[in-house]
Amino acid sequence: MKEKYEMTDLGLLHHFLGMGVIQTPTSIFIHQKKYATTLLSRFGLSECKPLSIPLVTSEKLSKDDGSGLASEEQYRRIVGSLLYLIATRPDIMFAASLLATFMHCPTSKHLGTAKRVLRYVKGTLDYGLEYEKGKEAVLIGYCDSDWSGSVNDSKSTFGYAFSFGSGVFAWASVKQNFVALSTAEAEYISASEATTQAIWLRFVPEDFGELQTEATPLHCDNISAIAITKNPVFTKHIDRRYHFIKDALQEGIVDLIYCPTNEQLADIFTKALAKDRLCYLR
Repeated sequence: MKEKYEMTDLGLLHHFLGMGVIQTPTSIFIHQKKYATTLLSRFGLSECKPLSIPLVTSEKLSKDDGSGLASEEQYRRIVGSLLYLIATRPDIMFAASLLATFMHCPTSKHLGTAKRVLRYVKGTLDYGLEYEKGKEAVLIGYCDSDWSGSVNDSKSTFGYAFSFGSGVFAWASVKQNFVALSTAEAEYISASEATTQAIWLRFVPEDFGELQTEATPLHCDNISAIAITKNPVFTKHIDRRYHFIKDALQEGIVDLIYCPTNEQLADIFTKALAKDRLCYLR
């Protein structure tokens, strides 16, 4: 990097903006254990019983659940803290994003769920992101969608994740802007959003001399959505801005590849998962 940028070597990095960095000859591990421990102490959960999953799979959060209003200040502090924690904890990305949609007029159930996520963090304090040395520098993406998962407006949640050799470095969990009429449509929109991210991410390694000469593989677990990219005429009702994925495929920028649902890593960003499934994807 010294050959490209004017810089001074201050030795190995150990801490940066609340993140801990552990460097070894074979890998770099990034975590926020100290920050997470501080959160538990701040919200009175230092001695709480840890949980194995952040969300209950059988429960759906809604705006009006009849549990009564909770403290907006406390709720916003917890959710805001969780949103910062996702910098090294993609496994709580979906939970934090879901809770963030209830910032206005949170209920007691919402607050209880937020504290539940903290109890999950309590049991996973040592978790973080590891990047191994010597892996092939190839950008790989995964995209997925949970059809009509929102109780309040029936909108779907899409998620994507990208790795570059080892360990994810870019991910998202976002509610779609309009109601999808089918699973294929929800997955197609998810693939389109992931494609926009892939196009931007391809410029980043190029600055460091790692030009991506091959199309970026984008893994999708819906055959119908992949078929739509080859013939968008079947979905004229979908907003035109999502059809640019066809051009990206023809130009060799991305390559939409089918992967089995059980190997779809982005599934962790779209819904609450059972323990076995969460542990496998995590």
